[in-house]
Amino acid sequence: MTLQRINTNDRMSAAVTFANLVFLAGQVPDDRSEDVAGQTRQVLAKIDNLLAAAGSDRSKLLSAQIWLKDIEADFAAMNTVWSEWLPTGCAPARATVEARLASADVLVEIMVIAASA
Repeated sequence: MTLQRINTNDRMSAAVTFANLVFLAGQVPDDRSEDVAGQTRQVLAKIDNLLAAAGSDRSKLLSAQIWLKDIEADFAAMNTVWSEWLPTGCAPARATVEARLASADVLVEIMVIAASA
């Protein structure tokens, strides 16, 4: 079994593949001036790109962890974008929690595990 690291730096890899599994690091938005819906769209686009680079896609999600800066204010808007992005019948096991994120202007961070081809 081959282990592959994608977009690696001294501290972390954006994705790691092993044994037909793809593990993504938590993804955050680049343009942090947007509201939670806009930030969620950005994060999901980054996830799409990383999954593609690893030979997978959103239809193969196994697990997702979502962190929101303010779950009471932002859960519904984030969930609307998530539901639009997720293919029908492909919902992963998921947890969504409120957390103090690494930067005050980050409203959402998402980490997923997926199967590969």
